[in-house]
Amino acid sequence: MKTDWSGKRVTILGGARQGQAAARYLARHGARVTLNDRRAAEEMVAAQAALADLPIRWVFGDHPLDLLDTTDVLCLSGGIPLTLPLVQEAIRRGLPLTNDTQVFLEAVPCPTIGITGSAGKTTTTSLVGRIARAAFGNGPRRAYVGGNIGDPLLNYVDEMKPDDLAILEISSFQLEQMNISPNVAVILNITPNHLDRHGTMEAYTAAKARILAFQQPEDIAILGRDDPGAWGLRGQARGRLLSFGFTPLPEDGDGVFLRGGRIYFHVQKRETAILKQDTIRLRGEHNRLNVMAACAIACSVGLPVRAIRAGVQDFSGVPHRLQYVRTYRGAAWYNDSIATAPERTMAAIRSFQEPIILLLGGRDKNLPWESLAELVAERVEQVILFGEAAGKIQTVLERYRAGGTFGLERCSGLRSAVEAAARLARPGRVVLLSPGGTSFDEFRDFEERGEAFCKWVSELS
Repeated sequence: MKTDWSGKRVTILGGARQGQAAARYLARHGARVTLNDRRAAEEMVAAQAALADLPIRWVFGDHPLDLLDTTDVLCLSGGIPLTLPLVQEAIRRGLPLTNDTQVFLEAVPCPTIGITGSAGKTTTTSLVGRIARAAFGNGPRRAYVGGNIGDPLLNYVDEMKPDDLAILEISSFQLEQMNISPNVAVILNITPNHLDRHGTMEAYTAAKARILAFQQPEDIAILGRDDPGAWGLRGQARGRLLSFGFTPLPEDGDGVFLRGGRIYFHVQKRETAILKQDTIRLRGEHNRLNVMAACAIACSVGLPVRAIRAGVQDFSGVPHRLQYVRTYRGAAWYNDSIATAPERTMAAIRSFQEPIILLLGGRDKNLPWESLAELVAERVEQVILFGEAAGKIQTVLERYRAGGTFGLERCSGLRSAVEAAARLARPGRVVLLSPGGTSFDEFRDFEERGEAFCKWVSELS
């Protein structure tokens, strides 16, 4: 049900893009908005300018508890943990929590697709957006793609029409506060990630599972059946259950499967051939799963096969996800800066048959590195460590380095790691930035890290 915000006192925590989108929408719909950010006022000049036409009260430098004395609803940006004292006090007082995605799902007039998972969200969301746009063409229907990627869709909700389609990437940070689900809820996989935020795998899984919790019987749940974390939640599906994966469809199950090199969609005892596997341009088994997920999503909302083929066959990936940068000294250099967990780096390594020079590091998220270290010992020729987590990763790698199976070098930052890789590059090698850690020790986000990597690699001569 759409909330009437007229006169409600809303305090928004975090003044980045999600907080700004929420402030803009809520103020325009009659709320009395306070935007609170721990950064100093001089760091928030651009944000204030972007919202200068709206009656918004700003509070900088801290999260004072007395903000709650004039608050009816507390709206959290994605980076705000529930453990923050101000949030804990709001919960103690019984104040409702929301975020920009929750507000959007309450207001949106058209069907919604929400995609979450530990890996592959951005690629799958982008694919579904391409498919929907190919299906709608220049007609009156529009596909909106955003959420945790790109612009928050709350910026566009007032222009959406009932026949449109909204496709959102949704993070565990957003889900843990929400009490509404999209019409099509997708969980690609659940592997260790963000344990620095959620604390345990149980809490992290519970946050992901909330995407299913508020669906209605007429809604659709789509799960990756090859992944134990996602498939283990099938009993929580409240709507129609579909799945995707390389393993066979369960008896009487519906979804996407692979047979004879071709992807099929099966529903109610009918099969539809979608596309040949060898037409997929994306590297790696994990990306074939992302394509299968996109096929399941597209078929579930009635998008035609021709649009699925058009959306998939020319798609070579999103920026910072196994993005080819250049060939230098005979080695192909790839930017996989979006890989902020060891599991993502493992998927990237498995995408190549060539000898790999791996740039690994950044900031740790309290995740296990042992499985990655074991794969490195099998598949990687040289590791170059950088950043805050370098020491921790090195300790784990050394245990798997018996017999000198791979070279190991440690650098202070990413730029010196690029320079070290340039000295080691040889024809036939792959130089792969797939850090396994976040960027926050050195950069604003993974995009800034990836852009810096591409710039420095392009400048090599």
